[in-house]
Amino acid sequence: MNEDRVLASAQIANDRRSRRRGLIGVDHLDGALVLQPCNWVHTFKMSFDLDVAYLDADGAVVKSTRMRRNRLGVPVFGATSVIEAQAGAFARWGLRVGDIIEIRRSTDEWPSP
Repeated sequence: MNEDRVLASAQIANDRRSRRRGLIGVDHLDGALVLQPCNWVHTFKMSFDLDVAYLDADGAVVKSTRMRRNRLGVPVFGATSVIEAQAGAFARWGLRVGDIIEIRRSTDEWPSP
């Protein structure tokens, strides 16, 4: 990205259990979910369509796509993490392939369903 700005608050799913659960059971998402490590996702049992960005080890967006509910994605070569947001969020944020995303960690954990 050309300028430093906060796109959204994000929860980080960085253990096996939270990555597997992902957004299942979530009705609405204002921010984003970051899955680390991760290079593919699915949208089975999701309540809404997703914008999905695949990031390489440097945080560069290598692929961005919109996934409808109940779909299986394919692994993205070179991706080490994935950002999921409610469909339409990436357009609002101006997120594009090639942007560099910095993920800043907080002490918050992904909530249990």
